[in-house]
Amino acid sequence: MSRKVVLAYSGGLDTSVILKWLSEKGFEVIAFIANVGQREDFKELEEKALKTGASRVYVEDLRKEFVTDYIFIALMGNALYEGRYLLGTALARPLIAKKQVEIAEIEGAEYVAHGATGKGNDQVRFELCYSALNPHLKIISPWKDIEFLEKFKGRTDLINYAKAKDIPIKASVEKPYSEDENLMHISHEAGKLEDPTYSPDESVFSLTQSPKHAPDKETFLEIHFKNGMPVKVVNLNDNTIKTDPLELFEYLNHIGSLNGIGRVDMIENRFIGIKSRGVYETPGATILWIAHRDLEGIAMDKEVMHLRDMLTPKFSELIYNGFWFSPEMDFLLAAFKKSQEAIDGKVVVSIYKGNVLPVARYSPTSLYDQSLSSMDIEGGFNAIDSKGFINIHSLRLKAHNLVLGGKDPFAWREGITNV
Repeated sequence: MSRKVVLAYSGGLDTSVILKWLSEKGFEVIAFIANVGQREDFKELEEKALKTGASRVYVEDLRKEFVTDYIFIALMGNALYEGRYLLGTALARPLIAKKQVEIAEIEGAEYVAHGATGKGNDQVRFELCYSALNPHLKIISPWKDIEFLEKFKGRTDLINYAKAKDIPIKASVEKPYSEDENLMHISHEAGKLEDPTYSPDESVFSLTQSPKHAPDKETFLEIHFKNGMPVKVVNLNDNTIKTDPLELFEYLNHIGSLNGIGRVDMIENRFIGIKSRGVYETPGATILWIAHRDLEGIAMDKEVMHLRDMLTPKFSELIYNGFWFSPEMDFLLAAFKKSQEAIDGKVVVSIYKGNVLPVARYSPTSLYDQSLSSMDIEGGFNAIDSKGFINIHSLRLKAHNLVLGGKDPFAWREGITNV
C-alpha cells in the first residue's frame, strides 16, 4: 500500500519536480493548489499536476479568508517587518499550511510536503504551522533531504530532470528568477537582484505601474473602518463604492497598481540569519495601512497606541518567522483586538504618483478636541497648570546634575559633534 502525502503544489519548477520525485519513490501524491490571489490558470495547473503523477488534486479558493482572517488581522497591529516589509508572503503561508493540514486529515495522509528551500523563510513557516496544527503529521522537505540534494544540485538539474520526464515548465537556465505572488503582493528575488548594487529596471515589476507613468491626476479615496477593520471604500472621483472585503481589497489593489503605490526594495534579515534582498509590490495593503494608522491618530488613546506600537515589531517578527499559530501570537492578537475597539470612522487619502497622503479624517469616537487643541482659544485649558507639569518633570534632571557636582553632564557629546 502506497504512502499518502499532501504536497503544497504551485505548478512551478520546484514543486513539479518534487511531485514526480515523490511519485517515483512510491508515494501517492495528493496535490494541493491554494488560490490566494496569484494570477494563474488553475484548471491548467490541475491538469499539469495530474499528468505529472498526482492521484488527486485539490484547488481551494482561499482569497476571501486570506483578506478577512490574515491581511485585516495584520492590519490591527500595523504589521511591518523591519519597518518596511508588509509581509505578503509570510501572511499567506499559515493559511496555506492550515488548509493543507485539513486536506491531509480528510485524506488520511500520513505526510505533508512543501517545496521551500533550505536557505529561506518559507520552510520554517510551513513546518512550524504543520507542527502547531497537527504534530502527528510527518513532514517531507526535499530541499533538506540528502537523497534529493545529491540528485539536484541546483536549478539546472531541476530543469534537465523536468525535460527528461516531459514535465512542462516555464523556467529556463538563462533566467533563474524567483517570484511569489498572492492577493496582497508580489515579491521578486534571486538572479540579478542578488547583487545589492543592481538597480531593477521596469521589467522586474509586474504588478504596479511606474510612478513616472501613473496618471497625472489625484485619486481621492474615502476609506471607512469599524473596530479597526475596513468596511467600505468610496472613490470620490467617480463614486465607485466597494463593501465586500475581497472586492474592497481587490479594488484598492487596482487603484494602487495604476498609481505606482507600494514598491519596496530592501535588504532584510531572514529568520535563519542570512541577509537577502527582496523587491516587493504591495499596492492595496499600502493604502490600507496608511489610512488605518491615520484614523488611529484621532480615535485611539495615547497610552494604548504607544503600548501597541511597542508590540508591533514583535508581532511583525512573529508573522515573518512563522509563529502565526502560537500562544504568544494569541496573546498579542487579544491585545490588538482590544486596542481596535471604537477605531471607527473614515479617512480620505490622496493617491498620486506613488504617494498615499491622508488629507482628512473623521471619527464618531474621536478623542480629538478642537477647542482644547486650538492655539487661538483657551478651550478649558489653564496654561498656568503647565508650569507645575514642567517643574515636576524637571526634578529628575536637576538631581542628575547635582550628583555630578556641577560637571557638564553632556560633555561626552563634544567628541561626537566634532567628528
